[in-house]
Amino acid sequence: MTDKAIEIPEDTKFEDALNELEEIVEKMESGDLSLDDSLAFYERGTALNRFCQKRLNESSKKIELLKKTSDTTAEWQDKADQ
Repeated sequence: MTDKAIEIPEDTKFEDALNELEEIVEKMESGDLSLDDSLAFYERGTALNRFCQKRLNESSKKIELLKKTSDTTAEWQDKADQ
């Protein structure tokens, strides 16, 4: 294991990270990896999982913000129509 944590570049697409994570899971589930390879894949998979979770959380927050903005806009339009 390295001293430096694996960082996934911010410009990585969510779908690409998720696909790579799924490939890692398949490789690890096969049971054909050496211990060193398993550790390396586990480390990379953990970083990809963290990246994907962060993106999902950011997207969820953005959706909630957009919903609130949309609800507020609808309220203003309703009041203006009255």
